[in-house]
Amino acid sequence: MQRWHILSAIGRDRPGLVAELAQLVLDCDANLEDSRMTILGSDFAVILLCSSRDADASDRLNLGAKRLERDHGLTILIRTLDDGPRPAVPAPGTRLYRVEAAGEDRAGIVASICGVLAEHGVNITELTSASQPGPGGSPHYQLKIAAEVPDALDPKTLREALEAVADQLVLDVALMPG
Repeated sequence: MQRWHILSAIGRDRPGLVAELAQLVLDCDANLEDSRMTILGSDFAVILLCSSRDADASDRLNLGAKRLERDHGLTILIRTLDDGPRPAVPAPGTRLYRVEAAGEDRAGIVASICGVLAEHGVNITELTSASQPGPGGSPHYQLKIAAEVPDALDPKTLREALEAVADQLVLDVALMPG
C-alpha cells in the first residue's frame, strides 16, 4: 500500500542541506514526489512530499530526522497523509486565479488580502511575498498568490472585495485567470 508523508525542515542555510534531506528520503526507500524550498532570513526552509510502499518508511523517516536534527541543528516535522495527496490544482469545482498586490510595506497586507479570499471560500495554493527597497528607499511590498476560486463565485465580486481592501491599505491589486 502506498503511504504518503510530508517532511518540513528549517535550519541555518548552508550547502548540503538539500542533499542530506533527499538522501534521507532515499535511504528510507521513499520517493520524493514534490517539494518547495527557499531561504527566509538566514534560514533555509523546505517542504517535501514523499511516498513509499515500505511499511517501515514512516518510522525510518522519523529516526533519520532525529539524527539530522541532532547532527545538523535542523528542526524537522514529519506528518503522514492518511488519505494521500489532494487532487491536482485546480481542485474540481474551482478555477485557478492569480492575485497580485503591491505597495508601500505596512502591517496587515497578507492578513487583509487572505481574509478576503477566505471570506469568499477561495483556497490559496501558493503564496509568496517580499519587502524590498522601493523608490526613495521606502520599503515596497509585493504579494503573489495562486488560488482556487469556486466556480460558483463571480470573479467580479471577488475583484471588488479585493479592491476595497486594497483601497484601505493603499495598494495596487489585480485578480487574473490562471
